[in-house]
Amino acid sequence: MAILKIYEYPHPVLKKKAEPVAEVNDDLRKVLDDMLETMYEAPGVGLAAPQVGLSQRMVVIDAARDDEEPAPMYLINPEIIWRSEETEICEEGCLSVPEQNAEVERPASVRVRYTDYHGQAREILAEGFLAVVVQHELDHLDGILYIDRISKLKKSMLVKKLEKLRKNRSDAK
Repeated sequence: MAILKIYEYPHPVLKKKAEPVAEVNDDLRKVLDDMLETMYEAPGVGLAAPQVGLSQRMVVIDAARDDEEPAPMYLINPEIIWRSEETEICEEGCLSVPEQNAEVERPASVRVRYTDYHGQAREILAEGFLAVVVQHELDHLDGILYIDRISKLKKSMLVKKLEKLRKNRSDAK
């Protein structure tokens, strides 16, 4: 397995709509395994293929809390087929927007249809924290970052903080 490079905002790959995966095979599973290892190393709870420079419709997720057993999920060609009317506001962060957070309002529950690691069709009802993670990662497949779901003023302030962070990182080298 390998640790992949995580692309950061405003890299163009993050704004591109990802292409459907044609076939689940060993090469694809290797990429998914590398994505999962990269996500754990970062550390994060979800990682979409565009974040590692691959414009393909696939994500890895592990929304297990620190006191729970790991529960990795591989979602290939996922699509939300139902959203609850009830919404929740949750603070979100992103490996492609490092060290920044903002509150985002999303449906409290979603039903998702996807293909799993073994090429089998699946469907899940995601609620609570898992619903937030799933929606966040699936947004990446459509070129949407969580910062696109907040006010222009908050986004502007967050981007300025991110630029300052990058400058401090480069000055420290």
